[in-house]
Amino acid sequence: MVLTSLSQYILTMLHTLICVASLFVTIQGSILARHFPRNVVEILSVDNGGPWGDWHESDFCADGTFASGYKMKIEPPQGDGDDTALNAITLQCEDATKSLYGGQVRSGSGYWGDWSGLSTCKFQTGTQDFLTAFSLQVEPPQGGSVDDTAANFVKFMCRNLPATRNQYELALNPGKGVWGSYGGWSKTCPIQSAICGIQTRIEKPQGNNDDTALNDVRFFCCV
Repeated sequence: MVLTSLSQYILTMLHTLICVASLFVTIQGSILARHFPRNVVEILSVDNGGPWGDWHESDFCADGTFASGYKMKIEPPQGDGDDTALNAITLQCEDATKSLYGGQVRSGSGYWGDWSGLSTCKFQTGTQDFLTAFSLQVEPPQGGSVDDTAANFVKFMCRNLPATRNQYELALNPGKGVWGSYGGWSKTCPIQSAICGIQTRIEKPQGNNDDTALNDVRFFCCV
């Protein structure tokens, strides 16, 4: 009787350990599916990014999904205070038929500002368009004791994966930030690919010195 009870107890414990191990593997798989680099075919960058800060870890849409829209975290003008403007960018991920949601991804975030609403590419004739190129509005270094803000705004081009529709511009209202100017457009994702990941360069808080937050960004095109 005692041996039978002991055997049942051991079997129950083994079953519990197997369930916990299976759950751990499932969780690990979910994390890898989102964060492990996808099949990247192009890295998009621009030449006018700000010079301050460190590059944060990249973040990727879930496998099979691409960036269909974006939102930004922006600090409004502070008057006589220290301005930082653009602090973070988030991508929204979906598949071409809008049947699979791939989460929202971002690479680091500055400390200041509020999140904008979401702006998305068009859903046309049963298929979703995706982000395929970008341009960054940046205030160049001002020198001396003048307040710097670095990156202020970002806008994108949208297109469907097979490139059977022309690219068109996507920008959150009002389309630009307060300081600086847009540089040129990045390269465009190759046919059958779209933006699927992001990496940002962000300056950490400088205490009593000048803060700039987000300085530069690069995006990854995947198939």
